[in-house]
Amino acid sequence: MFKYSAVFSGFSVNDLEKAEEFYKNVLGFSVINNPMGLIELEIPGNNNILIYPKPEHQPADFTVLNIPVENIDEAVNHLTKIGVKFERYEGEIETDKKGICRSDGKEPNLAWFKDRAGNIISILEEKS
Repeated sequence: MFKYSAVFSGFSVNDLEKAEEFYKNVLGFSVINNPMGLIELEIPGNNNILIYPKPEHQPADFTVLNIPVENIDEAVNHLTKIGVKFERYEGEIETDKKGICRSDGKEPNLAWFKDRAGNIISILEEKS
């Protein structure tokens, strides 16, 4: 039978030092240096997320990390002020001029941006 004790996720980047700077200094994560030459995003109450270097890294064309926030407008304003550029989409997930996809109230509001390696990250407004 298939058994497991814990599940964790990870994704690649082309430059581990740039990734560490971005996740620690821009997004405010606690970053742990892993003895295997990786870094880990420390996620309180959950398993850490591994970030590993890959010489021929290709950015993911899907969201690799979703970050819940209390107020998406405040989060977008803060991140924009410190240099994060939000993606703009049209069609089904159309974003406004700030880069926020506003929902009808049934789904969370979302906004997407890229890390230093080009991986897509989202912030989503937690429902109260």
